[in-house]
Amino acid sequence: MLTELRNVLTPRNRITFLKAKNSVIIHVSNGRGCCEEPKKLPVNNSVRSYCLGIESTADDFGVAIVSFEGKVLSNANDAYMPKEGGIHPREAARHHAEVAENVLAEAFEKAAVKPRDISLVAFSQGPGLGPCLRTGATAARALASYLDVPLVGVNHCVGHIEIGKLATGAKDPVTLYVSGGNTIVSAFEAGRYRIFGETLDIAMGNCLDVFARAVGLKQRSGAPFGAVVEELARKGENFVSLPYTVKGMDLSFSGLLTAAVQAFQSKKGSLEDVCFSLQEVAFSMLTEVTERALAHTEKPEVLLTGGVAANRKLQSMLEVIAEEHDARFCVVPRGLAADNGAMIAWTGILAYKSGISTPIEKSYVNVKWRLEEVYAPWVEG
Repeated sequence: MLTELRNVLTPRNRITFLKAKNSVIIHVSNGRGCCEEPKKLPVNNSVRSYCLGIESTADDFGVAIVSFEGKVLSNANDAYMPKEGGIHPREAARHHAEVAENVLAEAFEKAAVKPRDISLVAFSQGPGLGPCLRTGATAARALASYLDVPLVGVNHCVGHIEIGKLATGAKDPVTLYVSGGNTIVSAFEAGRYRIFGETLDIAMGNCLDVFARAVGLKQRSGAPFGAVVEELARKGENFVSLPYTVKGMDLSFSGLLTAAVQAFQSKKGSLEDVCFSLQEVAFSMLTEVTERALAHTEKPEVLLTGGVAANRKLQSMLEVIAEEHDARFCVVPRGLAADNGAMIAWTGILAYKSGISTPIEKSYVNVKWRLEEVYAPWVEG
């Protein structure tokens, strides 16, 4: 079965789909004008329903299988790690195409689910890096067509919020979503997740990544730059003065980043002290804006989600302001904090249950798809 799926994912193949009773007959062209023998795939006759989610917005290619009841059966991932510098979109997309087969196979193996048991395919439709998004979208279209199941395009930002709510039981939180590509304070109101504050330039995660590279740090498998900075910050003892930039409800990290790099280069403090100070200032900015949103909305919960949510210092600061406003503090589990297929699958399920699906001809990616543009009828608030 997985061998057949691999053929579908091969870019050179041209696929023709013919519906037949209780099956889908598939002609896979080898690109030279001839076709393999028609293959039959039984339709989903299982009692339980499962969604396969594909995440590919940036450096991670993730595939997960989640039940319609919200149980994460598998959550496989393979991250692109450049030899130097940041993410190169085309190289990352090439990485995603190369590892897609193995990640897909791993997801099915861990879930103990067969391809014919899949009822829905969801994919990250945006925002993100164009080449990376298109690689995941192509795989999702092929799989949905091959398996003859509906397709749902998911907003990446909404995915982070919904997986956080699923994992923590949060119902109506003020959410701080912090990652390598996004920094947003939001809350649900009138059918959409409204943005109360956001970064005006670079994201929090990107700030930490660029700083780490500039001072010569190296990331390790399972330990991204943010984790490396956090580890060093715990050893810092002296505060180095750095710019604190909050403009209304929005934040700016570019000046803070430049000042932190210059502080290290001019030896105003040890690397540990600069890491400590960078975290203190940046996280204080995030906490201030989140607290303002909480005071304004009077929501009962504060949710921290996204890759940077794994930082314990940030968690501790947000927990304090949540307690002061009689709100429950919720943080997404570490295994679901970074980009992953589970968040795409679960959000796809929520959308599909609300009557939303994405026709193949409208499944093009949207690299600048903003959070508040998404209508979310499944949310109560």
